[in-house]
Amino acid sequence: MSPSTRSMKKHAKARRRRYRTAQERLAHDRRQAQRAAEALQQALDELGLPENLVAEIEGRLRSQQKLLSKIVGVMFPPLFGCRTNTELCRVRGWDKNLPARLLGALPKRSWIKRLRRLGLEVLEPLWRHAASASAATRSRWQWTWVADDSVFKKYGEQLGLVGTWWSGQEHRVLSGIDGVLLVVVIGEGKLVVPVDFAIRRPDPQGPGAPCRDKLRWVQGMLDGRVAAFRRRGVALPPPMVVADSWFSDSKLMRHVATTHQGTFLVEGKSTYTFALPDGRQVKGHDLQQHREWPWRSSAQVPGVRYARLRATSPTYGAVTLIIISEPKEEQFYVMCLETAISGPRLIRAWKRRHWIEHCFRTLKHLLATGACQVQSEDAYYGHLVLRLMGCFVLFYTSRIICKGRLTMEEIIFSLKHYWRFVDSEALELKALSQEEDEKAA
Repeated sequence: MSPSTRSMKKHAKARRRRYRTAQERLAHDRRQAQRAAEALQQALDELGLPENLVAEIEGRLRSQQKLLSKIVGVMFPPLFGCRTNTELCRVRGWDKNLPARLLGALPKRSWIKRLRRLGLEVLEPLWRHAASASAATRSRWQWTWVADDSVFKKYGEQLGLVGTWWSGQEHRVLSGIDGVLLVVVIGEGKLVVPVDFAIRRPDPQGPGAPCRDKLRWVQGMLDGRVAAFRRRGVALPPPMVVADSWFSDSKLMRHVATTHQGTFLVEGKSTYTFALPDGRQVKGHDLQQHREWPWRSSAQVPGVRYARLRATSPTYGAVTLIIISEPKEEQFYVMCLETAISGPRLIRAWKRRHWIEHCFRTLKHLLATGACQVQSEDAYYGHLVLRLMGCFVLFYTSRIICKGRLTMEEIIFSLKHYWRFVDSEALELKALSQEEDEKAA
């Protein structure tokens, strides 16, 4: 949906809301909350996530109590009108230590394996379906691998996971947990599937080499996921990987090109130096300025002017540069090792990078990943992996179940404020009132 269409629909909805009476608005919001809860339940059923997870955690806890609602509550505290797990236990009357026991029930390796398995089980049937379709359908369901890291603010010395990291979002050094995430974006954002996650250790204890940096983490994640698909008999095409300038490492780019015959596309820095075929020496700063470059336009990227250059870098060797100019945006450039892929396709792949930032915003703000206080490293992994799964379930609900008619923000907002009027037996939600003329609690 284009920004203009989205804006028009938003204003139309607001206009309709103003025409309703208070009771009509209340009834409408209650119905929307009920529909959102039912859509979430349908997504959980289709993904098959709760049954397997509940069985595994029940076995670890040696408990036969019904845990589905509690696990979903840990994933989606706003579903029960809460923000933190502590508040959730108080509202639902649960034991205050229950979330910590649930999150610590599985070792961190099991949590990561479960997230990886979820990605495989979602992506494999989609790939087989698209592979048997026409070329036009396959082009609409192209995969773009996106990698990035983000800092979840924390303070103290929790289990050696908390360190000081640079946050690109806040442009300063923060105290927190640094998580590295790899996702697959299907098409132009039809679906965003997390496939791997890791927490970087700031200061490893004992003898040995320093902790793996995010470049080596991303390389290992990509190699592992491609190998996992190969073991399942899925022969993926050469991957298109995009990341921001922090991942512009020549060894990593060459590894993707030689090992997977893929393309690693990153944003260039202003300090990079390039030699053009005509002998000119330019710096990245020059590419970020409006100059007489050989500008082009394409119907595949409307409203965007771009210039494609071949160049040689003392660090990277032969590279392809794409200078991008958009209205009301600062000019920038992206780069990869020399490739025959067209400029519009590279630009469209680069634009899919923002979906991983969308995931991090959902984790931090809608699902409040920072509001976790547990006493074990396994529980921290459980907390972050469960919220990642919750983020994916929300995205699947809004894009696949609701066909884009409800956004993730609308789903969470309606459930957070009207959870008292929602019925869901599987999630142990019982409406406190069904009377439409009753005043809101």
